[in-house]
Amino acid sequence: MRAQLLLATAFFVSLPAWADDETIVVTGTRSGTKLLDLAGNDAVLSTDQIQFTAPQRPAEILNQLPGVNIQQGSGEEHTTAIRGPVLNGGAGQGSVLYLEDGIPLRSAGFGNVNGLYEANAEQAGSIEVVRGPGSALYGSNAVHGLVNFIPRAPSAGLEGQLDLTAGEFGLWQQLGTVSDTIGNNAFRVSAENDHNSGWRDDTRVDEQKMVLRDVWTGGADTVTTTISGQQLNQQTGAYLQGNDSYLNYALAKTNPVPNAYRKADSIRGAVRWQHDFGDGLELSVTPFTRYTAMNFLMHFLPSLAIQTNAHYSFGAQTMLYKNFEGGHQLIFGFDTEYTDGWFTEFQNLPTFTLGKSVYIHGLHYDLNVQAKTAAPYIHSEWQILDHTRLTAGIRAEETAYDYSNEASSGIFGLYQRPPDRSDDFLTVTPKLGLVQEWDKALSSYINLSEGARAPQVTDLYELQNKQVVGQVKSETLQSAEIGTRGTVHGVTFDLDGYWMHKDHYFYRAADGTNVPDGKTDHRGIELGMSAPLAYGFDVGFSGTYARHTYAFTRADSTAINSVTKGSDMPEAPHTIANTRLGYTLQPGIRAELEWVHMGSYTLDNADTHSYGGHELLNLRATAKLSDNLTLHGKILNLTNRPYADRAAITTTGVNEYFPGEPLTVIGGITASF
Repeated sequence: MRAQLLLATAFFVSLPAWADDETIVVTGTRSGTKLLDLAGNDAVLSTDQIQFTAPQRPAEILNQLPGVNIQQGSGEEHTTAIRGPVLNGGAGQGSVLYLEDGIPLRSAGFGNVNGLYEANAEQAGSIEVVRGPGSALYGSNAVHGLVNFIPRAPSAGLEGQLDLTAGEFGLWQQLGTVSDTIGNNAFRVSAENDHNSGWRDDTRVDEQKMVLRDVWTGGADTVTTTISGQQLNQQTGAYLQGNDSYLNYALAKTNPVPNAYRKADSIRGAVRWQHDFGDGLELSVTPFTRYTAMNFLMHFLPSLAIQTNAHYSFGAQTMLYKNFEGGHQLIFGFDTEYTDGWFTEFQNLPTFTLGKSVYIHGLHYDLNVQAKTAAPYIHSEWQILDHTRLTAGIRAEETAYDYSNEASSGIFGLYQRPPDRSDDFLTVTPKLGLVQEWDKALSSYINLSEGARAPQVTDLYELQNKQVVGQVKSETLQSAEIGTRGTVHGVTFDLDGYWMHKDHYFYRAADGTNVPDGKTDHRGIELGMSAPLAYGFDVGFSGTYARHTYAFTRADSTAINSVTKGSDMPEAPHTIANTRLGYTLQPGIRAELEWVHMGSYTLDNADTHSYGGHELLNLRATAKLSDNLTLHGKILNLTNRPYADRAAITTTGVNEYFPGEPLTVIGGITASF
């Protein structure tokens, strides 16, 4: 009996939920749905796994999932790739949708490449990741994938938790949460304070986050209120330049731009009212509002300009659910949003010329954009046979921008300021899926879907002198995937293969002109699995083999920036893997050894420069001393291997890197009541 208990603890406490007959997800329909019933992939990270991993950055836990490649920069900076290469510019801002309880963290056209830090991943109740386009419920930006951070639910009785964590390089973190239910009202307040001096020079990070969750229930009504926010103040380490420069530890510690910084604040509020009319009819209305502001030095550009941007928005998600006899369901929805955003960029350096580009001292841009979005959709599920379920849906989304140039119009050195204009984009994205249930713990699915995103504001209005105004179109991506998941002989797994094709892939070429009609192909195989082993051991694995290639040809004046049909896209490794071997000595005492594999990848369009990849080992452990006290610790980069969190290349052929953190020891104590 004791051995069975150890195996069960190892199996359910430490590993992601790939699929079983009890796993419930909310991202697919914004309501509880069995994972085995979904016509598509959805990986879930539970509260227990988040707390065991105790991530200092979202990449630390999200990269444990197949198809996910988050490359960490300095401090909270990062880039996200899901079923695709690392994307920059507007594509990087708008190709993955970040959500908090189903509501986007930002307005669709006002994305942030580093947007994951705005969510409280460290104290989330769960994190769900969908790879590829989302269902009809999700619109612009849900192209390569979406990440949904679901706040931790309130408790039935009074409980609280305080965690104190310290580590090398000045790490000092405090996490606290308290929850209770009084009458019909349940609440939870969670807060976080982080400080890290940074292992590189001048890379201090200070950050605070909070989430308030309140759930009121009465009769046929449920009202869920969520208020959250964060504040970031960091000194930023810039790229390290020079071939393989990350291998030199003394050089890697330096910061080429010691005055680089990033300051960012955000606050969000949402109230979800759900009313059950009976007879299978339910209404959900969620008004929401958000404000975000950011000021940072653009250390990755020669101008070292300072950018300030902000936007305020409000909107509502309205959904009507109708459940029919026989297991059928219809969801009618309408999403609407209004956004007012502004953006400035200013160069303090004197005017200088680099190559053929003139970087001017003073104001580069000063613009204001109002955006309106409206999106009706329908999502349906049909139990066509006893064990066969069909899903079909379609979404139409219109995004309208009214742009005002608050400075003089024209071309000023490298920079172009378009005159006032309005732009409108309409996308229609159909979805079709089929699920075959083989038994209560095993199902297979086929999913055909299309994702789209309206252009980002920066793509449309933050232009350079050779770009043509009005050329940008909405990107569209067609996706087909087939998969199977479940539990067989104690092994829980999720295996899928996918093919995706993208049209109107837009980017600014090395010569400063628009590439508005690019095409790319993406195909791969992904596997997530977990299994208990003998004597208290267990294993978890996620692995990806993928090819992300150009589907068009475009010559450039320099070979490294030329595009050839069929060649690999930059920063798109073929293989990514994560393996975790766990051991549970007894309930509450557990250790886990993690192996991280990052395959090699090319850095330029012509596939002439590359990063060789890396292998890392991490060790984590936790020990429950009593019902109220738990010790936890971890050693990251156990073998102290030099590596690059991210490798890239400039348009002129200079390799640049964000060097990875050396061996780091972190420990803490959690007090509960």
